Amino acid sequence: MGLEVQQPSTSAELEAALANSAPIDVGIAVAYGRILRPRVLAVPRAGFLNVHFSLLPRWRGAAPVERAIMAGDTMSGVTIIQLDEGMDTGPVLTAQAVDIAPDETGGALTARLADLGGRLISNSLEAYLDGSLVPQTQTDEGAVIARKIQKEDRPIEIDGTAKAARDKVRALAPSPGATLRVDGEVFKILAVQSSEFDVEPGRWVGIEGWPVVGLSDGAATLSLIQPPGRSLQEGSAWLRGARRSGGIVE
Repeated sequence: MGLEVQQPSTSAELEAALANSAPIDVGIAVAYGRILRPRVLAVPRAGFLNVHFSLLPRWRGAAPVERAIMAGDTMSGVTIIQLDEGMDTGPVLTAQAVDIAPDETGGALTARLADLGGRLISNSLEAYLDGSLVPQTQTDEGAVIARKIQKEDRPIEIDGTAKAARDKVRALAPSPGATLRVDGEVFKILAVQSSEFDVEPGRWVGIEGWPVVGLSDGAATLSLIQPPGRSLQEGSAWLRGARRSGGIVE
């Protein structure tokens, strides 16, 4: 579209980019991942707006989509806020809820919320700038922090429930992906299905052509997996090439 694009990765670069672009009416931040300093927030005439992928104050922070699905939430949404010095604590312009589908992945929900967020900010911007849409103070009641996804968040807990395993897998798909140590090797797991078979917790067995993992309250079929150093494949394809019918998971 012929628009100038800058991608500042540090606060100093951001401040320089804003200074070179002034005067600015309003700034819009989406998934920027940094707290903006007061002198940055003050550069645009009407401050900064943020398109946040949750129904604030629930899931303030870096990973609202992943944390919502991992927690088993059935609803998410988009909130448009005016940025302040806190972490997603600014006053609210508007919000819209969406249901989270039972099998929806983090990637799919993010795409849906991005589309919704684009429409919400487009519909709100003119009214915000002319003063007819007045941001309302955000409550702290029910606030939950959505911590950034770290390496230690990715392993599937074998001593956890089958539902928790499914929720973690879909939350982290397609990236960075949940992980599972299978016979000493770390696999990326991108899809699992509930299984009615009885498998000892901490073990996997091949059942009807698929690898099935035992968890604390049931079992889960590994539907999409990526062995170390190999491409993504169906669990059934891996099992055919593994030439073994069971082992240990941790």
